[in-house]
Amino acid sequence: MVDIATRVWNHKWKIDPIVRSLIDTDFYKLLMCQSVFRNKPETQVTFSLINRSKHIPLADLIDEGELREQLDHIRSLSLSRGESTWLRGNTFYGKRQMFRPDFMEWFEGLRLPPYHLERKGDQYELTFEGSWPEVMLWEIPALAVLMELRGRAVLDRMGKFELQILYARGMTRVWEKIAALREIPDLSIADFGTRRRHSFLWQDWCVQAMQEGLGRAFTGTSNCKIAMDREVEAIGTNAHELPMVYAALAKDDAALANAPYDVLQDWHEEHEGNLRIILPDTYGTKGFLDNAPDWLAGWTGIRIDSGDPATAAQTAIDWWKARGEDPSRKRIIFSDGLDVAKIKELHGQFAGKATVSFGWGTLLTNDFRGLVPDDALAPFSLVCKAVEANGKPTVKLSDNPNKAMGPKSEIDRYKRVFGVGEQPAQKVIV
Repeated sequence: MVDIATRVWNHKWKIDPIVRSLIDTDFYKLLMCQSVFRNKPETQVTFSLINRSKHIPLADLIDEGELREQLDHIRSLSLSRGESTWLRGNTFYGKRQMFRPDFMEWFEGLRLPPYHLERKGDQYELTFEGSWPEVMLWEIPALAVLMELRGRAVLDRMGKFELQILYARGMTRVWEKIAALREIPDLSIADFGTRRRHSFLWQDWCVQAMQEGLGRAFTGTSNCKIAMDREVEAIGTNAHELPMVYAALAKDDAALANAPYDVLQDWHEEHEGNLRIILPDTYGTKGFLDNAPDWLAGWTGIRIDSGDPATAAQTAIDWWKARGEDPSRKRIIFSDGLDVAKIKELHGQFAGKATVSFGWGTLLTNDFRGLVPDDALAPFSLVCKAVEANGKPTVKLSDNPNKAMGPKSEIDRYKRVFGVGEQPAQKVIV
């Protein structure tokens, strides 16, 4: 097992690059990329870094030259033969050859497109422009780089023994969480912590700890490289990016209202079983379900990613019942801001009513709260989102107004089209 503290003490970026592979990314990114490659390959998009935690001055903490080195390194990466073989030949969600030959040929020849980086006050403006299938693959590595460089800026001020103690305490915290989770009967939980992890080495350690500590209750990781290296399941379905871009491409209000269902119609044609998971909150869960076509009720389950999770889960259960479906045969995946107490609460509330699963993210792979002075390693809310598609702005409403994004005029229009009224604000944890 890697001695992380010693590795951090001795690290040089060429030995320990933050992103070391094009598949050091979330599995749902590759699934969505194949869908986009098939259905919308010519769409031009812009992705942009958005720091929701303005009190974290990234440009003051992170050296611009080092940031550029890390981003340039990512642009040099391509699939290795072993990675290509794994993607082409492995079984994912019970399906052989999940990735089509034409997509794999394109992916094997891919180098990520250029980026634009500029300092604006105490923050960085980081954007990526180009064809959707290429640009979308910048999101996860860009976030991983910014998160880890911020962490390294803090760690560089620490001595060798301080680092040993820090990681010993961090490991103890993770293991105590795992021990608490072992008390939950029939738990199903996966690692969703790539995008805002402390580091690649730390995420890899957390996955190994989950493997040993939880056994079969640990169902896999969203990180493709770690899934390949540790021989665990790669976990993931789809994300808000798809409806956001489809909606931006809509020519009028009627097309806009139908855009979230157009996305899932395309997905329906490609995937089945446990990949048919609805993510309903992009423009409000209740309105999405109220207006959903009947065939969507036959899908396997739903992922809850904003707002009050218990309210959203009950809304889904009521919807399934109203559509003549048995909720106990459906899957509910909770994935927003989870930690042990919330996992226990939600499992206790919904186990038996549905098959309950959890995607545990930042507070698994980046919880060093209170372990260094000034809480300088506390996780914060950093995202990289599609902000424009074919010259039109994208919008996300969410079930939490604190997560909404887009120009105000477009947010107001989307609220009108999707019938979204007042929403209770929830604190954005990460």
